[in-house]
Amino acid sequence: MAKGVTEPPYTRDILRLAASIPYLEPFEELEGATERRSPTCGSRMRVAVELDWAGRVRRIRQAVEACAYGQASAALMGGHAMCRSAAEVATTVGELEAWLAGKGDVPASWPGLETLAPALTRKGRHCAILLPFRTLLAAIEEEAE
Repeated sequence: MAKGVTEPPYTRDILRLAASIPYLEPFEELEGATERRSPTCGSRMRVAVELDWAGRVRRIRQAVEACAYGQASAALMGGHAMCRSAAEVATTVGELEAWLAGKGDVPASWPGLETLAPALTRKGRHCAILLPFRTLLAAIEEEAE
């Protein structure tokens, strides 16, 4: 890339992921779901889950209003949420926070997160990336109550 030209904010892989969010429903139609909003960027998510007898995700539905990083993260979260427990998701959230802060490796327990590496230098996108995982964790915890 020529000197003085910055890298584009989104890679082709991130845009592909953003366009492939599984279990997606319109925001207005996903009632009774757990909703979270990013205080830094305004992205918001709704996630509804059904759990099996062991407290693992048996069914997921999601609604996403976020930038391409948040949408890509929601695609990765949704694509690998089945059969996950609250403990597994909490571990991933912690590992993801550390990785984004430059204090750890990409979470190996959740496939595909390395695709979001271009956001490591874009701190303003970190909350959007964390939002789907934090919302999934909250949804599991609320459903388990």
